[in-house]
Amino acid sequence: MSSQGSASPATHGAPDAAPDVSVVLAGGGTAGHVSPMIAIARAVERLMPQARVSMIGTEVGLETRLVPEAGYALDTVEKVPMPRRPSRDLLSVPARLRRAVAGAAEILRRREADVVVGVGGYVCTPVYLAARRLGVPIVVHEANARPGLANRLGARFAAHVGTAFEGTPLKRAEWVGMPMSRQISQLDRDAARASAREQLGLDPERTTLVVTGGSSGALSLNSAVASAVDDLLSGGAQVLHLTGRDKAVTVADAGSATGSETGADPSDGPSDADAPLSRPGYHQREYLDGMELAYAAADLIIARSGAATVCEVAAVTLPAVFVPLPVGNGEQELNARELVDAGGALLVKDEHFTRAWIRRNVVPLLEDPRMLLTMRDHAAERGIADADERVASAALTAAGVPEDRLPADEAR
Repeated sequence: MSSQGSASPATHGAPDAAPDVSVVLAGGGTAGHVSPMIAIARAVERLMPQARVSMIGTEVGLETRLVPEAGYALDTVEKVPMPRRPSRDLLSVPARLRRAVAGAAEILRRREADVVVGVGGYVCTPVYLAARRLGVPIVVHEANARPGLANRLGARFAAHVGTAFEGTPLKRAEWVGMPMSRQISQLDRDAARASAREQLGLDPERTTLVVTGGSSGALSLNSAVASAVDDLLSGGAQVLHLTGRDKAVTVADAGSATGSETGADPSDGPSDADAPLSRPGYHQREYLDGMELAYAAADLIIARSGAATVCEVAAVTLPAVFVPLPVGNGEQELNARELVDAGGALLVKDEHFTRAWIRRNVVPLLEDPRMLLTMRDHAAERGIADADERVASAALTAAGVPEDRLPADEAR
């Protein structure tokens, strides 16, 4: 049964303008779904300030926190996952799905939805089915190179289908890029570099490598970088290592990098193996609230290849080394493939990302500004900075808003 979330109605938009169109966005579960959804919502409001914007999620995903924090009304429907193996749970799916569709339909009627924008996740299947039943047009955005089940369904009868990656196999899909926060999509790295490095406590003049395994960290990635820290610093570069919460890199993690192979004197650093790894030029933090600072500071980034990360580094033209997460069905490697093939990034399997690989591939990059500049130019070929407004414009058009009511591209 659907219920209205605890968030107050959206406070965005022009208060003295009569509501003109109702846009309902659906998605959730992970930040990979919620963040693009919020970016699209903000773009809708820029294009049409009087629009009413609300969102539908489930009661258990990150949307329950992130959507209210962003200031939007959140309605919820029951989460109906498809069991991966035959079980008794499979028998309950049809009834649960019918309830979820009915709940979604009630929400769409109450919100007087003129268009539904779905970004994927469990919630989208019942919302798409409800929208189709009510005759509400659907716009789909797929963030991954391998589309999810819900968006494969929605794309069959959508008015518009947008994808973050050009090769995503959805019929009638248009490559629009990944909706992302304006702090990232509009980032001028050249202009922001000095300030970003100063805020992060970095040397403004040194070539800078940023390493991140995502908000939850990546133990194997952290260990490999720790083992190669002296190699990375040897050519004069500095390293900003975002390790993830509660995953600080220690002296013990550095392994042989603290020993005689590198010529390092163990007495130079902490003797306690559990102490945080410390080197001149090596800076570690557990996380940053805003990755735009790290992107501005970096000349090169080492990261997992989640869809958002791949699209963000392309949008800001930042050369990258991608180490796909070694779980799942290989979607992270697929996400990275187009940017890698274009020459804007390198790709290495997690099992091959070792100190020896870093020595052979990363260290030479940090010592060759011309190669980094070439990678930057190739990244720019795949970067799209206005995906949020492309999807928002498609949604408003599907809702029946005349084109002359929307700002021209050059006016946005």
